[in-house]
Amino acid sequence: MNLDVLSFNIRHGLGTDGVLDLDRTARVIRSSGADVIGLQEVDRHFGERSDWGDQATALAELLGYHLAFGANIDLDPPAPGRPRIQYGTAVLSRHPIVRWDNTHLFRSPDEEQRGLLHAEIDVYGVAVHVYTAHLELFSETDRVQQAEQVVELIGATGPAVLLGDFNATPRTAEIATVRASFTDAWTAFGSARAGSPGCGSAPAGGCPGRPASARSSSAAPGTCRCSPGWWSGRRTARGSG
Repeated sequence: MNLDVLSFNIRHGLGTDGVLDLDRTARVIRSSGADVIGLQEVDRHFGERSDWGDQATALAELLGYHLAFGANIDLDPPAPGRPRIQYGTAVLSRHPIVRWDNTHLFRSPDEEQRGLLHAEIDVYGVAVHVYTAHLELFSETDRVQQAEQVVELIGATGPAVLLGDFNATPRTAEIATVRASFTDAWTAFGSARAGSPGCGSAPAGGCPGRPASARSSSAAPGTCRCSPGWWSGRRTARGSG
């Protein structure tokens, strides 16, 4: 069984050209040919920056994919009768999503709430567990604890794929924690197509460390590559296995 996965920090659909264009985001995802996509920085009625739209549902409808959304920020609506203000991660899948859950991760005071979104996907009768996370940007202490939580929450579940924007470079403690429990697709099949042996949490013009990356447990990764582009503030990372 081959499953092509993509991890993509969409930055609420805002390109490096400063243009908000969710249709463009959908075209990038479609052109990847991925079966399952882990998204970070997804708005759902979040504010004017994304025209108060439900980006998760809009992308699912544009692509014809199944959807799971995890709200890590969940605020009261701006007025009675309006939807809740939400921001978080999402999983899009060509295959049916059987069930899903979102677990909030450790957060120091004044730091942004982060979470681990889990979607169980029926891939031709095989239950595949896909996780996506977006770890803390500013606090290394938070990232380390969040990485430990992610590993603990996934446990021995398998076959499983972990996708996400970990906001960390390869030699950090948080990446070491994840590597100890998962096969790192970038280590096993890292591509130099983007100019380095791995992808990094960096603007789309550069690819120095580890970003959105694919990791698997109880499953063998096949190939992995980093896709350059101007469509958002982050690169995409893609793997198959």
